[in-house]
Amino acid sequence: MQLEFFPSRTLMFYLGRLFVTRIVAVLIMLVLVLMMLDLLGESGDILSYEGNGEAELFHYASLRIPQLIARFLPYSALLATIITLATLNQNSEVIAMKASGLSAHQVLAPLVLTALIVALVSFVFNERIVTRATSTLAAWQAVDYGPIPKDSGVRNNVYLSDGRDVLMAGTLSGSGNATVLQRVTYYRRDAQGMIVEQMRSPRARYAGPGWILETPERFSAESTQTGKLASTTVAKGITLRQIELSKVDADAQNLFELRKSIAALKAAGRRTSELEAAWWHKISGPLSAVLMPLLGAVAAFGLARSGQLLIRSVIGMALGFAYFVIDNAALAMGNFGGYPPMVAAWAPFLLFALIGETVLVRTEE
Repeated sequence: MQLEFFPSRTLMFYLGRLFVTRIVAVLIMLVLVLMMLDLLGESGDILSYEGNGEAELFHYASLRIPQLIARFLPYSALLATIITLATLNQNSEVIAMKASGLSAHQVLAPLVLTALIVALVSFVFNERIVTRATSTLAAWQAVDYGPIPKDSGVRNNVYLSDGRDVLMAGTLSGSGNATVLQRVTYYRRDAQGMIVEQMRSPRARYAGPGWILETPERFSAESTQTGKLASTTVAKGITLRQIELSKVDADAQNLFELRKSIAALKAAGRRTSELEAAWWHKISGPLSAVLMPLLGAVAAFGLARSGQLLIRSVIGMALGFAYFVIDNAALAMGNFGGYPPMVAAWAPFLLFALIGETVLVRTEE
């Protein structure tokens, strides 16, 4: 009876290498196909801005590829698990390992360890690369693929209210008194909520209080007249504090930045359940790769000559995709307040860990 959880070092490296090479191969295939489809849809918008060309298309791809890698790495781990275990079963290598005294858990142990390493690499990649790419791409899309303001704190699609009135901006850059809004629209409304005046300006800066619209174009709903104005101060009730809390993009912030944003929103009395669920999912999301060997293990065991290898592979794939569906559904429920944030992020992971272990034990052990 073997008491060691892991098999021999040679077998560990052999199985780990098979698993990693297949993860990389599947991920490259998925990313290339999806990137080409994405470019077909976005290339027209990118090239429609005057001066954009091939370099901007490559720049878009460099920002989009990290997002695709982060999203589809768990799927790649699932497909790589099915391919690896089905191949080992087809070649009777699983039978040889079990004949040497290894249990099903020991056969899977190298794949689980490899998946854990992949999950750690994915977590670091998401925090260091994907968040920055997401922030930059959002700011670039906010200016219709034109020049991005030279500021590391650029935010897009800002929406602020000053009582009944509304101030909207395409991008926000700078901090403190140097805060600048671009592509600004200001709506003044009456007591019934009807728009009585609209002002559009390419740029607005903080006046403390209020915001100075530079050479705005004014439209009056009462007279239906349009005209140019000198610089005008509006929205005196919108403070820098409101600007700081106006929009938090969980995908564009790392764990530490998002934690600070959540604390600031809580201090302001804002609802934070959606952001808290996203914070927890930044940890549980990459760890989903560890589940894939367990969920796909059904493809490894059972005689390949019985004709059920395809059925077992389909069952493993169905279990994996069911996890992704329920994970997204739980996050949606957490966003609406149906589940506590921590439960929304971790319940699917724990549920399918138990399901995978149960299927493995009942079919093999």
